[in-house]
Amino acid sequence: MQVARCLSTWKLMQAGCGKAGHQLVASLSTCRTSSHLPPHGSFGLLFDIDGVLVRGGTPIPAAKKCFRTLVDKQGRYKVPVVFVTNAGNCLRQTKAELLSRQLEVEVSPDQVMLSHSPLRMFTQLHHMRVLVSGQGPVEEVALNLGFQNVVTMDALREAYPLLDVVDHNRRPKGQIPASRGLQPIDAVILFGEPIRWETNLQLVVDVLLTHGNPDSNWNSTPYPHIPVLACNMDLLWMAEAKNPRFGHGMFLVCLESVYKKVTGHDLKYEALIGKPSVVTYNYAELLVRRQAERLGWTTPVKRLYAIGDNPMADIYGANLYNRYLQTAQRSQAQRQASRSGSSVDGGGPAMTPGVFGPGVDLPEACRSILVCTGVYSQDQREPPWHATPTAPERRIFHGHRDFRFDPSLTQPSFVVQDVQDAVELVFQQEGWPLH
Repeated sequence: MQVARCLSTWKLMQAGCGKAGHQLVASLSTCRTSSHLPPHGSFGLLFDIDGVLVRGGTPIPAAKKCFRTLVDKQGRYKVPVVFVTNAGNCLRQTKAELLSRQLEVEVSPDQVMLSHSPLRMFTQLHHMRVLVSGQGPVEEVALNLGFQNVVTMDALREAYPLLDVVDHNRRPKGQIPASRGLQPIDAVILFGEPIRWETNLQLVVDVLLTHGNPDSNWNSTPYPHIPVLACNMDLLWMAEAKNPRFGHGMFLVCLESVYKKVTGHDLKYEALIGKPSVVTYNYAELLVRRQAERLGWTTPVKRLYAIGDNPMADIYGANLYNRYLQTAQRSQAQRQASRSGSSVDGGGPAMTPGVFGPGVDLPEACRSILVCTGVYSQDQREPPWHATPTAPERRIFHGHRDFRFDPSLTQPSFVVQDVQDAVELVFQQEGWPLH
């Protein structure tokens, strides 16, 4: 395809994102597959937030400019827009209100996808008694997602006051209080990085090693343990500091290491949710589909463009979902060929079950766009996982333990300076007038 031949190479990233990024945007205007305007229903936009639209609580200047062009005079979006973030310590309504103030456009909760949003689909777990870890209104978040029986870390500490003793100031003084037994914990949900890592590490391990009964002895624990679901695998994220900060992925590394050091077994996850998981992009596409319907589009969305700053989360995830879409198309072709009696070589792995059932028109592709305003910056000449012929051992993988390292999935379709350049590039690719 002509567009495929116009994709950027990894060398452009290593050369920096300043002038090269702008040159790339300009050159891609000649790579359109058609000079006429495409019909409605052609594409949707997936925006990461931290490092793309804001740094901490401060909007990136290009983001405000960008969103002024994405809405019409009445403030209505021209194309479907979904904000896909690995943040998860708040409600969608809260994040939508914050984005509305920061970007100076109206953002609906239906446009916001937090790392835990796909948990709404895990209805088979909603009746379980779940222990939730994170910060912010985690109990309210869990209840909003459909979970009916929620236990917070503070409630667990209060019920078993002898468990949390790393901080001497929090140890019981005087007479040792009695434990107040809780009903057994059925599953653990890790929403995001907690404030007191030592407390959450200790209590989560207690629950796992006692099969949900933290007042009993460790050595009675069967393996594997009760289900664990983790949202947000980001090792690093970008705030106002010059260098990236530890994310929830770093907390997961600690928890996995502690569990294995104590038991000799690997910590097992019932589900890993948030970028770069396929289920996250499945759910984001569902939100895009609903927006397209509200816009009055009568034809399916054919392409998604995922704009992010983190090669190991945003880019890896978008490319992984693109691979999923290609596999889906091959599987569909195989089914059609089977019904017609012909033969097609599908090539590639079996399909992973997603949000949609058979017969749903999935997008044809998901393109990844890397901006240089966050985790990856123009001052970074090569990614930290880059390997060269002279240093093949230099392969630092920032992804989660359970994701196979595939260097090709960290290579973006396009590299630009900022989100404004990214949106201009997309509209050029699609042949749509932006202004």
